[in-house]
Amino acid sequence: MAIFLKNLKKTDLEKRLTIPSKSLHCFPPLSDKHTVDFAVKDEESGHVWRFRIYTRKKRNNNILKPVLSKGWREFVCSKQLRVGDRVAFYSAGEQVGAVKYRVKVERPLKIFGASVFPS
Repeated sequence: MAIFLKNLKKTDLEKRLTIPSKSLHCFPPLSDKHTVDFAVKDEESGHVWRFRIYTRKKRNNNILKPVLSKGWREFVCSKQLRVGDRVAFYSAGEQVGAVKYRVKVERPLKIFGASVFPS
């Protein structure tokens, strides 16, 4: 089961990937600087990517909004992601010393004018 699925928007591609707040607990604990680096294995190529999660405060309250920053734009460019593509992050289980997360890119198919994901 996916930690989260996200249909990509322009900001996700150009700046950073916003992560649902309810998914933050599935990732490694944040440091005292509100950041954490972690490795993710690409399901398609097997390449291991290094991403950084950091949290920023949402306006008008103290809710922390997690985002992927470091490594994300390199991933976007390498995979030639576009608005409307979807990424899915998964836990790879409790593997000690190994990559504990996986990422899968899904591109929509157009069927009779509607976008459908083939999963």
